[in-house]
Amino acid sequence: MQIHELVGAVHEAAWLPWAVQYFFLIGMSTTALFLTFPAFVFGRGSSLPHARLALITAVTTGISGPVALLADLHQPGRFWEFFVYTHATSWMAWGAWIVSSYVTLLLLYAWAVNRPAFYRWGQDDWRFAWLFRFLAFGSPANGFARLIGIGAGVAALGILTYTGMEVAVVYSRPLWHTPLLPFQFAATGAVGALGVMLILGRLFATGPIVEAKMNRMLALALGVVAIIGTLWFAVAFSGISQSHTEALASVAGFTVWQRIALWAAAAIVIPFVIALTLPARSGWFTGLIAIHAAWMFRWTVFMGGQAVPKVGSGLYDALMPTGIEGLMGVIGTFGLWIFLLILYTTFVPWAEADLPDDTSATTSAQTARTV
Repeated sequence: MQIHELVGAVHEAAWLPWAVQYFFLIGMSTTALFLTFPAFVFGRGSSLPHARLALITAVTTGISGPVALLADLHQPGRFWEFFVYTHATSWMAWGAWIVSSYVTLLLLYAWAVNRPAFYRWGQDDWRFAWLFRFLAFGSPANGFARLIGIGAGVAALGILTYTGMEVAVVYSRPLWHTPLLPFQFAATGAVGALGVMLILGRLFATGPIVEAKMNRMLALALGVVAIIGTLWFAVAFSGISQSHTEALASVAGFTVWQRIALWAAAAIVIPFVIALTLPARSGWFTGLIAIHAAWMFRWTVFMGGQAVPKVGSGLYDALMPTGIEGLMGVIGTFGLWIFLLILYTTFVPWAEADLPDDTSATTSAQTARTV
C-alpha cells in the first residue's frame, strides 16, 4: 500500500489588490489613448469633444497605474532590477521597458496636443503665465503631435499584449491560462475608459450630443465583451481548447462563481440596453456601471483566480484586507487618480486642445472654398 500525502505550505498571494489597480488603470489608459486618435492623429474635428475627455483619462490613469505597480513590487528597487537584469523570456521584464516607454510617449503626446493652448495661456498676464510660456517653448506649433501619438499607440499595443500575456502564460492556474484573456482585458479596458469619459462629460457639461456618442461607443465595447465572453464559454464547453475546458471545470461547481457569471452578464446587459435606449441622459449611470464592471472583472480574475487551489478541493477565502496592501491601498490609488484629474483639468488647457496644425489649415481652406 502506498500513501501519497499532499502538504500545503503557507504563502502570501502572488498578486495583491495593488496589481488589480495597476491592470485596471493601465487598461483604461491604453484604450483611452486610441480614442484620442480620430481627432489628434487623423484630424477629425467632429471627434474633438470626446477626444479631449479621452486624453484626460489616458494621462491620469497612465500615471497612477504604474504607481500602483511599484507598490505591488513592495519596493521601487525591484523595478530597477528589471532594467539591470533583463530576462529576454520574461513578459514582466519586457513590461518594465514597455511601461516606461508608454508613459514617456503619452506625456509627450499630451504636451504636443496642448502646446498651442499653452502658448495662448502664456500670453496672458497672470501668475502662471511664465510656466505656460516655458511649456510652449515659444511656439504654438503642434503638427508633430500625430507622430508622437502613433509612437504612443505602438507602446500601448505593447502594454495590452504584455499585461495579457504575463497572466495567460501561468500554466498552473487554468483560469488564467486561456488565450482569450488578453483580448478580454483590452475590451473591458475600453469599457472602463468610456465609463470615465462619460462621468467627465457629465462633470464638465459637454452636452447631450457628446454623451450620446460616447454611450453608443460604450454599447459597442460592451458588445465586444459579450462576444468574447460567449466565445470563451463556447470553446470551454466544446472541448476544442483544453485550457478553456480546465478553466471552466475549476470553477463551475461553486455557487459563488455561478453568481459571478450572473453578475458579469448583468454588468454587460444593463448598461448596454440603457446606453442604446437613453443615450443622451444616462451618462452618470452607464459610466459608473462601466467603471465598476472593468474593475470587478480584474478583481475576479486576479484575486478570485488565486482563490482556486492549485492542489486540493474547495476555494480559499479571497477577502480584501483592510490595510495598506488591501482596502486602504485601493482607496489611496483612487485618491491619487482623482488628485491627478483635478491637477490636469486645472493646469492643463484640455478644453482648448485642437487638431494638428496641418489638419487645421486644411480644414480652414476647405471651409473657405465652401463659402
